[in-house]
Amino acid sequence: MKGRLLALGAMLVLGGCVVQPQQPEQPPVQTLPPSQPGKPIPPAKTSSSPITPQPSKPAAVSKRPTQFAPPPGGKGRWDASLGVYVIQGQKDLYYRQRTYYHWDGGWYWGVGPQGPWTETDSSGVPPGLTRKYAQ
Repeated sequence: MKGRLLALGAMLVLGGCVVQPQQPEQPPVQTLPPSQPGKPIPPAKTSSSPITPQPSKPAAVSKRPTQFAPPPGGKGRWDASLGVYVIQGQKDLYYRQRTYYHWDGGWYWGVGPQGPWTETDSSGVPPGLTRKYAQ
């Protein structure tokens, strides 16, 4: 009895391995718009000169206030060209989105204006600061 159940189970498992033959893929059917009988369809116009893209207009500079909250204590002024708050009374200290950035021959970031500081590279600071201190 046990042998028959094992054989039946094996047949069911192997039966699931049977593969259907693959059907050849047919190209999709394209439908054409109805045309008037007896009227020939003109050929598509092609241009002999290459198409050149037109330059887009530069992005407008927003006059709105920043979307970032100021640093705690309000000792910063927003610098739109850098995209950060410049901390007043501190050398090379910036703030944006709950993070302080400090330049001291390299980039550091911290959660407070006094640190502790963690070293980072230029990918860890806002792009405006990277441009200002390009090495």
